[in-house]
Amino acid sequence: MAGNKAFISVYNKEGIVEFAEKLQKVYGYEIISTGGTYDKLRENGIEVTEIAKLTGFRELLHGRVKSLHPKVHAGILASRTAQDDVSELRENEIDFIDLVIVNLYPFEEAAKNEEMDIDELYEYIDIGGVTLLRAAAKNFFYVTPVYSVDLYEKVLDDLHENEGNTTYELRKELAVKTFQYTSSYDAVIAEKMEKKLFEETEIEEVLPDKFNFNLDKIKDLRYGENPHQKAAIYKKPSTLNYEVLQGKEISYNNMVDITSAVNIVSEFIDVPASCVIKHNNPCGVALGSDITDAYIKAYGCDPISAFGGIIGLNEPVTEEIANHAVQLFLEVIVAPDFSPEALEILGRKKNLRLVRLPFSMAEYKKTQEYSIKDLPFGTLIQTADTAQLTEENFKIATSCKPTKENIEDMVFAWKVVKHMSSNAIVVVKDLKTIGLGLGQTSRIASMEIALNQACDESKDAVIASDGFFPAIDNIHAAAQARIGAIIQPGGSIKDNDVIAEAEKFSIPMITTGIRHFKH
Repeated sequence: MAGNKAFISVYNKEGIVEFAEKLQKVYGYEIISTGGTYDKLRENGIEVTEIAKLTGFRELLHGRVKSLHPKVHAGILASRTAQDDVSELRENEIDFIDLVIVNLYPFEEAAKNEEMDIDELYEYIDIGGVTLLRAAAKNFFYVTPVYSVDLYEKVLDDLHENEGNTTYELRKELAVKTFQYTSSYDAVIAEKMEKKLFEETEIEEVLPDKFNFNLDKIKDLRYGENPHQKAAIYKKPSTLNYEVLQGKEISYNNMVDITSAVNIVSEFIDVPASCVIKHNNPCGVALGSDITDAYIKAYGCDPISAFGGIIGLNEPVTEEIANHAVQLFLEVIVAPDFSPEALEILGRKKNLRLVRLPFSMAEYKKTQEYSIKDLPFGTLIQTADTAQLTEENFKIATSCKPTKENIEDMVFAWKVVKHMSSNAIVVVKDLKTIGLGLGQTSRIASMEIALNQACDESKDAVIASDGFFPAIDNIHAAAQARIGAIIQPGGSIKDNDVIAEAEKFSIPMITTGIRHFKH
């Protein structure tokens, strides 16, 4: 049992020759290996023992079975201080294995190939590698698991500082990270295989019995919503990449607001749209004849609240937008792209964050799957609110009919109110918001705030409500402001009274049957 031993079997062979060479020539490790890794090391002059020589058994099933053998796993799992373990290994001529260097088949990358059928994909499910890593991590008191190319330098540094042995602190750290790594690997398989196996089967959409958070940390953030809170940003397999072209580091609150901005402008795929976000809520949203027109209208909805806000656009930033925005105090501008002229102009504001989205708005909407809230009483998970207004749920509840212009404004207003904190009321005219009431404990309070903000512009404007009207006082307020039409979910026990009151004031009313609460 003399001498340290390393078991090496890697799919990604980047840097493995140099790593193995230092293990052997500098620190005296005996190396055991399998298949393609064995060939790679031997071709590069590394003295290596093939696993078949260790186990006395050749690889089976085209290499799918090679390391699942007692002479491998007993050497990894045995205690160095338990006499029974030591004696049993000696009786069976099994040596301790001290380093397990394994990286896994790239299942996640393979699963991105939508053309790959199930027979090809399951070959990318690693069995032996996961088992080896879990065994090494379980016995971290003595064994070092190394699951990534990125860890080679860290391990070598530790060996250098500790006379050819790894420290308990490193082994403990890598054990935890290994379990996180293998857990994440299995989570991806569970998710992707479910979709692959049932993609052509009509089954009721249900949330899974086990919900796996397959998240990899991108980076730590300065802090969370407040300086005393810690925060980091993670990614999942479907996470879209964004590019920060300039400005200060993106904060937790920035990320939340950026998401709110893109959520809104992505509602409008084929028409220029812009919004201004403040504290995770819009303070202005507009469509325009072009993106510059949409931006000017959105900013003009509430210039005071726009101070320190975030601008979202669904088309590239123009020179005209940049000339206007550079005069303001803004935290972020997020858009699919920035013209060269816009980048030069906005470059004068070194702290202004410019975020480019290298994907389409349609692609963005496809990534919205779940909404998650972690509470002391349990973690709440729901499917994302992706309900769309269609002819089937667009019902005219009153005998007085809305005009074509009313309907265009109501559809726009409905897409905006979906993204406002409840209770929410939005007043819209000519495809731009003119009054926003949100986050109130009563709907009439939200109504009054929105109408006060709209002021004299409310005549012939439309109102959207994220929830039903529980009383006729809301209709009285709308009538007094000379509102032209109302769109709301319906569903109140007082629907008949509310509709009758709208009839009384000749206000056309649409009911959708869809509620858009956002708490």
